[in-house]
Amino acid sequence: MFLASQLIQTNYPAINLQDKISFALQLMEDYDVQHLPVVSDDKFVGLISKDDLLDADETLTIISLEESLNKFFVKNEEYFLAALKIIANNQLSLIPVINEQQELSGVITQSKLLQTLNVYTGSNEPGGLIIFELDKRQYSFGEISRLVETNDAYITQLNTYTEPETGLVLVAVKINKTEISDIVATFQRYDYNVRFYFGEEQYANELKDNYNHLMSYLNI
Repeated sequence: MFLASQLIQTNYPAINLQDKISFALQLMEDYDVQHLPVVSDDKFVGLISKDDLLDADETLTIISLEESLNKFFVKNEEYFLAALKIIANNQLSLIPVINEQQELSGVITQSKLLQTLNVYTGSNEPGGLIIFELDKRQYSFGEISRLVETNDAYITQLNTYTEPETGLVLVAVKINKTEISDIVATFQRYDYNVRFYFGEEQYANELKDNYNHLMSYLNI
């Protein structure tokens, strides 16, 4: 399901409002992070950044920076993409996860999100990848799936992205087969503009081209 509660890491510390700034900085050094959650009576009160700490007097306590605390967090039951969005938009090294009582459950780090995203997109699974472009009005998941299935294959992952410069929809299709030249040809027959594809035969074609070039050079 990839809920935030399933990705929680509890081995990262939280800072108390009464802790000194020097202590918080040392924790960030020890755990190699740029942010840490701040709590008061076990309740989450905000996220402090290393930059804010470095600009402050190290002898003071965190409560002196209470107004600088960011309120970035996700709830236990939220999908992991919510955490990914907040971390990416705000350049966070981690994001706190809280429960319904506003208590800190743990954190999710950048690296944990990248690992989860790798699994979610199927990047670690074998298969070919085709990326093509089309107008928004032409997009039809049903037709795309049908064209793949006519080649005795199926889609394992599909993602879309609207290109700001052109307004075209870029469709990335991950397929369970590594030999995808026939599938690429099928899309091209149906007037799909294939921008890029990556499959096993691409390596074979490149090796063949390199071999032919070498033979031509040796003949000279």
